[in-house]
Amino acid sequence: MSEEFKKAGLLLRAIAKILDFIIIAAAIEVIPKAGFFAGLAYLLIGDSLFDGRSLGKKLIGLRVVSADLNTPCTLRDSILRNSTLGIGFLFYKIPWIGWIFIVIVSTVEFIILLGSRDGMRLGDEIAKTKVVTVNTDTETITGRLNVS
Repeated sequence: MSEEFKKAGLLLRAIAKILDFIIIAAAIEVIPKAGFFAGLAYLLIGDSLFDGRSLGKKLIGLRVVSADLNTPCTLRDSILRNSTLGIGFLFYKIPWIGWIFIVIVSTVEFIILLGSRDGMRLGDEIAKTKVVTVNTDTETITGRLNVS
């Protein structure tokens, strides 16, 4: 792992994801007909917003970066890394089957995350990304990482 990045802790990642799910639930409730699709869109592309940060990650101080280049998560990376959760979200509407599927997907993601040396869940492995803490002292005014 690069010197300028610190692997994000499991608790911080969980809190950020819970905040993101609260945003998704709010979208579903506030926008009656399109809320489900707005929530799905946010789930898939959220990590590409704000220079590799979803709203939850931005509030907690985390960022998703490319595991190889340490650049902020792109739209493609975000869709790839969140596709496993997105598939679970699609099945959410099916009573019991969808709910069980979400639990299974979340459990597999969690087990892989716990067993990963670099703190990468299945979605991170697919997209070749990692979640790191954002040190505000190492950011420039534009929000890009200062690697000097």
